[in-house]
Amino acid sequence: MTYSVDIKPNEVAVYALGGLGEIGKNTYGIEYQDEIIVIDAGIKFPEDELLGIDYVIPDYTYLVDNIDRVKALVITHGHEDHIGAIAYFLQAVNVPVYAGPLAMALIKNKLEEKQLLNRVELHEITDGTVLEFDKLNVEFFRTTHSIPDVFGVAVHTPVGTIVETGDFKFDLTPTTKQPPNLWSMARLGEQGVLLMMSDSTNAERPEWTKSEAWVAKSVNRIFDKITHGRIIFATFASNMNRVRMATDAAIAHGRKIAVFGRSMESAVTNGRALGYLNIPDDMLVEQSEIKHIPDDELLILSTGSQGEPMAALARIAEGTHKQIRLKPNDNVIFSSSPIPGNTASVNEVINKLEEGGANVIYGKVNNIHTSGHGGQEEEKLMLALMKPKYFMPVHGEYRMLKVHASLAHELDIPEDHTFILENGDVLALDGENARVAGHFPGDDTYIDGSGIGDIGSVVLHDRQKLSQDGLVVVTATIDLKKKEILSGPDILSRGFVYMRESGDLINEGRRIIFGTMRRVMNNANASEADIRQAVIDDLSRFLYRETARKPMVLPMLIMI
Repeated sequence: MTYSVDIKPNEVAVYALGGLGEIGKNTYGIEYQDEIIVIDAGIKFPEDELLGIDYVIPDYTYLVDNIDRVKALVITHGHEDHIGAIAYFLQAVNVPVYAGPLAMALIKNKLEEKQLLNRVELHEITDGTVLEFDKLNVEFFRTTHSIPDVFGVAVHTPVGTIVETGDFKFDLTPTTKQPPNLWSMARLGEQGVLLMMSDSTNAERPEWTKSEAWVAKSVNRIFDKITHGRIIFATFASNMNRVRMATDAAIAHGRKIAVFGRSMESAVTNGRALGYLNIPDDMLVEQSEIKHIPDDELLILSTGSQGEPMAALARIAEGTHKQIRLKPNDNVIFSSSPIPGNTASVNEVINKLEEGGANVIYGKVNNIHTSGHGGQEEEKLMLALMKPKYFMPVHGEYRMLKVHASLAHELDIPEDHTFILENGDVLALDGENARVAGHFPGDDTYIDGSGIGDIGSVVLHDRQKLSQDGLVVVTATIDLKKKEILSGPDILSRGFVYMRESGDLINEGRRIIFGTMRRVMNNANASEADIRQAVIDDLSRFLYRETARKPMVLPMLIMI
């Protein structure tokens, strides 16, 4: 494929395949001559209008077309919006992968599920690891987030250093005992940073994000107050810090721990193996054993804090979980805040739990959640430490990127040294100057079941139309040579009207399309396609006139 990209030999190019103008899908490329380093391979969860889509990944065509130059995929941390697409990435671009211990454990699980584990070269890194290639060097420095083993990445090029911060906040009392490596950040800044790409998620919040240690104290206080009933603790399985808070509090209060949800089971297994969770064997119980344990001696660790309909907590609320029935003295703790778009589903689960008699603990008033992303004060601190010549905000919707850019201006980075770009835009830097050097396609690829990229805008439009106005099927058997209608036409409604109560409408529709078919067939050159289109046009007009709705009309004609 030919791209409208003009990168000169003395320039380093920086671009995003995902992560600009959106939350999620983080995938960034840094390119110098014949070497490309890719940072992260994330997914994005679908918006409401993407009906039936499981998740969204970038279009990897540019990297596939340049696969001989791609030297490595380096991972900042183990959240889905940074590693969720790794199996699809490696199927397209099979290159060595470098990641921290926890991210590597999660990646191995994903690759094993896809039967790719034995076909991929994996390397574990840590704070201070340096990867050396012919022209590029990659250095990792520790940051803090809501998960252990989180790193920023500095790519040293012949024309200057490019820093991608990954997701970060400055948590000086992290529960992981892995504080941010401020010395490395300051050193990079003193040595000179040509361009910084920085997390913009909380750019609209004029604050310093609270420490995980603050949440840990709140969780312990809540456990202190609950003296009767089971505790059901719901959080992201990937939020290892929060999982540790819950399990530590349970052990301190003499509660056995039962784990529900496949992703949570995997998180606990990996967390224990890596030493991030200190759960003795005798404190873990099998799911089938919970009925034998007194309610006030049990913690149930569950997925479903975002109201996901198939997660354990939603099924408990619905009364459809095979092993857990809600009890009136249950205590349910939501240790997360709803992702934008999930508020309604979270509220629905909370309401059902409350209706079932449970005591539900959630929201800011209970101090049981803090963001993993830094607010404006931390974003300004990162800018002050790195002192970049040029700045490119990443990982955020457009308004977040814009606010983050304005913070950089406050720290004396000129407006013409700040770039708010879109996925596929290429920024080229030669050490002295920076310019937008073209664009390659940065479209989304939709994952639906086992299908990769086979769902496009036409199919999504059809799904939206079906979901809004339903479907009307027209069946008939036609002898086109004799110009006769042998059977039908019949009309079948799905999601449009209830046929038993709409007999007059259906009969009038049949009469109209019978006339339509006869009219078109009287044309000497009439084809099956002509009849189909006329049926769609005439029936659609009639149904809209009668109902003000526009169902999809699907003729199923048997031609003799």
